[in-house]
Order: sequence, then C-alpha cells, then structure tokens
Amino acid sequence: MHEFFGILCCYCAVYNAVMHDSFKLDPFDWKLLAALQENAAATNAELSDRIGLSASQVSRRRQALEEGGLIRRYRALLDRERLGMSVLVFVHVTMATHSPDNASRFRQLVLDRREILEAYALTGDSDYVLKVVVASLKELSDLINDVLLPHQSIDRLRSEVVLDVLKEEGNLPMPLSD
Repeated sequence: MHEFFGILCCYCAVYNAVMHDSFKLDPFDWKLLAALQENAAATNAELSDRIGLSASQVSRRRQALEEGGLIRRYRALLDRERLGMSVLVFVHVTMATHSPDNASRFRQLVLDRREILEAYALTGDSDYVLKVVVASLKELSDLINDVLLPHQSIDRLRSEVVLDVLKEEGNLPMPLSD
C-alpha cells in the first residue's frame, strides 16, 4: 500500500511540476523523450529495455509527459516523394496591411489549406514563411495564382522551390547523456 501512495505522490508531483512550467526533467525523462522521437510506436516494454526502467515506470512517466504537454501528439513520418508529393516549396509572404483583422484572415487561409504544412511569423523582409508540398509545379502555380495572390491579406509573395533536401529532421536535439 505504501508503494502505491509513493508512486501516486511521485506522479502527482511530476504532473503538478509540468502543469506549472517548472518541470525538471531527469536523465530518464530525456532518454524516454529521445526514444519516443525515434519510434513513437514503441511499447512501454520496448522503451523500458532501452532506458533502464520498468514498463510501469515508463508508462507513468510517459503519461505525465503527455498530460503536462511535453508530448503534444504522436504521428507517422510519411515519405512525401513516394506518395507523389515531390515538390517542396518555401513561400515568403508579405502582408498587405499589419492589423489584427488581416492577420486573422491570413491565419484562416493557412489553416484551410492542406498543402501548407507549416507556417511561421518572421522578423526581417517577409512577414511569414510557409512550407508547402504539392505534387506538381502546376499545383504550385494554382495555389500561388488562384489562392494566395488574390487573397486580400497578402501584398506579395516570393517562392523558393527546394532542389534537394540535405537534412530533414523532425526530432528536437536531446541533451547528451552518459
């Protein structure tokens, strides 16, 4: 019974720390996060072998990290080229005006377009950069000419077609461990 309450108290402390943004990750947490980045489909038993904790400890830590928002979601990494989406483009956007309404209209446009994989607000010459994937240059042309340029929130665009991907890493760099 004491073990259960000890585990419960540990879980509650971890959960509360995460919820208050004061979570201190220990080496096992970092190892767990690194292992999940490499293979989010790994079972708790597989993860326990990898990081040196029991499967039940891995399960509790994983749940606390999920509930605390450190693990936002799990997903599969698909091969876009093998799936026929071989054109990768970065589109730099300059807004027509800088107002909350215009920003809201642009945000909705971005959210509505499946071709736009990522969008970032920037400092510098462009207001935003969009990471876009399409199957062909014709699809890119249609997106730019029929959707983006006519949109009232946008003043101008500059697109850069990716010729070769040198590195495409979705994993965050984890601290080095012993």
